[in-house]
Amino acid sequence: MKRFLFTYILIGILAHTHLQAQTDQNSQFDQYGNQIDPAMRTQKDSSNVEIQSVPPKLYMWNVSEELGTVLPVQVDTLFHHFQNTNLVEGVKGHYNYLGNLGAPRLSRLFFERPQASESMFIDPFSSFYQNPWDFKFTNSNVPYTNLTYYKAGSKIDGEERFKSYFSVNVNKRLAFGFNIDYLYGRGLYNSQSTSLFNGGLFGSYIGDRYQAHLLYNNYYMKMAENGGITDDKYITAPEEMAEGKKEYEASSIPTNLEETWNRNKKFYVFLTHRYNLGFTKKASGVENDTIDRYVPVTSFIHTMKVERASHRFLSNSEPEDFYSNTYINTGGLASKDSTTYFGIKNTFGIELMEGFNKYAKAGLTAYISHKYNRYNLMNSDSATVDKYNEQEVFIGGQLSKRQGNVLHYTINGEAGMLEKAIGQFKLKGDLDLNFRLWKDTVSFIARAAISNTLPAFYLRHYHSNHFYWDNEFDKEFRSRVEGELNIQRWRTNLKAGVENIKNYTYLNQNALPAQAGENIQVISATLNQDFKLGILHLDNEVTWQKTSNEKILPLPQLSLYHNLYIETKLAKKVLSVQLGADVRYFSKYKAPAYTPAIQQYHLQADDDQVDIGGYPIVNVYANLQLKRTRFFVMMYHVNQGMMSNANSFLSPHYPINPRMLKLGLSWNFYD
Repeated sequence: MKRFLFTYILIGILAHTHLQAQTDQNSQFDQYGNQIDPAMRTQKDSSNVEIQSVPPKLYMWNVSEELGTVLPVQVDTLFHHFQNTNLVEGVKGHYNYLGNLGAPRLSRLFFERPQASESMFIDPFSSFYQNPWDFKFTNSNVPYTNLTYYKAGSKIDGEERFKSYFSVNVNKRLAFGFNIDYLYGRGLYNSQSTSLFNGGLFGSYIGDRYQAHLLYNNYYMKMAENGGITDDKYITAPEEMAEGKKEYEASSIPTNLEETWNRNKKFYVFLTHRYNLGFTKKASGVENDTIDRYVPVTSFIHTMKVERASHRFLSNSEPEDFYSNTYINTGGLASKDSTTYFGIKNTFGIELMEGFNKYAKAGLTAYISHKYNRYNLMNSDSATVDKYNEQEVFIGGQLSKRQGNVLHYTINGEAGMLEKAIGQFKLKGDLDLNFRLWKDTVSFIARAAISNTLPAFYLRHYHSNHFYWDNEFDKEFRSRVEGELNIQRWRTNLKAGVENIKNYTYLNQNALPAQAGENIQVISATLNQDFKLGILHLDNEVTWQKTSNEKILPLPQLSLYHNLYIETKLAKKVLSVQLGADVRYFSKYKAPAYTPAIQQYHLQADDDQVDIGGYPIVNVYANLQLKRTRFFVMMYHVNQGMMSNANSFLSPHYPINPRMLKLGLSWNFYD
């Protein structure tokens, strides 16, 4: 079936290439910079009668978490960095992970790490899992479909991923569609396979008075666990191991675990809708302005999210010394851990629109939210279930200015009123200032946030065979300030920030939750500087960060990404081509270790301290775009074996995958 699918897509590309080579070669783009399909432009038939086709207009947007505010985003049609879009380490290599496609990951850049969520076991799968506010809704005048396929390696140890996205408009206001994402990584090392699936439905209605967005996603994630390799010398010094080999096949290196799996299931339903009160503005009589417009003044908002998640850890074969504690005896050297979470949150708000109230020139919103959470945990008798119910009530407000071209800002604050929310608060704001400097556009962005919140439930309570805790933690107090400067003409982007954390909550050397007894500060700066000389490009990202407590919060001080490539157009400027190589690198540090039984990263054990980093990962690639089709070929980790005693790990005892050929194809349809 997979071979048939790939062959079918390849044949389609060849046919598509032949047809498009006969069409008009001039590029056309919409207002968001998205390419207009040449097949939809004005054409003439064989009788020389002009046929007027409707050019496709495609718009995408996100909706905000609390109030469902529409936030326009660019359609994903650009081919730059397409070769990196399926890498678990991220487009620019910011993440540590276990090597296989779809494996749990953790960002090395502290400012990219979100706080633990209610369904904490899903958090490490951020390369696959998508929150509702990250989902892209679509409105278009023609049906839109995207098919994307990734493949690497062989049938025995390779990886594949297939993604599809379909959206169609019933009319200019109502749209619906579905998305499918299936990932299967067989794994180059033993007992490392991943099988992840997501299927979802979505719809949107954008009317003058009523607007609504509905999203349903269902995730199933299964992962085999091997606990890492038994000895790092199989990678760093293979000649010292048995038989004096200079290099070991990945599949022949022994690992700590077998017959061990983690399974996560989660679904959510997200609904946000609003009703607008306003007035109809008569046409001004100006040319091209002959339609009456409805101008909203006040909105009544309701947002709801219902979610359920379950986590299971199954192990039929466990070394006696691999876990230090056993709390629930489930039968010999075996574990059958499980927990479930159910949550429902409702938010109700009233918004006074920007510019239409003499008391609020900016947009002003007041809202109240209620959240109910239910957790089921194993009891120490292994027969009964411990149930925990928690409720939170917050009141909040938002002040925003989104109109105009020079200054925009949003300030959002909320405070807890009842139950677990008492004493908790969050306040955040962002501002962007855009102005002309000589012949350039300069943007300055500022962000600030302060919060006092309880650690996530699973950091306070968790019961299982090898890990069992009930903690009364203090609230975690965080304050952060960031600034960003963007100069388009110079291809320069500079970001810097500092954060202070009191009662920082983390997983310690024994993989148990703990709180720091002192304030911890993190300072970070990132420079993106790109250069271009003719068809030669050099993209650069340099990140420096410093933590005040490296034992509790270890971070690499330096993280680098460089991409050297040529970019040009061939075949009468129809085919866009990038040929190049990129490298990612970070300095050595005591990177967090990974424990399968809780599927989380934590501080390395005191008796097993290793340094990760100081090793570059180089990929060589060819990246192409032909009208609606993107395609890449990449040799991943091309520098494997070129450095003696190479510390080629992204997590302690989990080696980077060996050299591997990767392919990818993405095809957009507008019909």
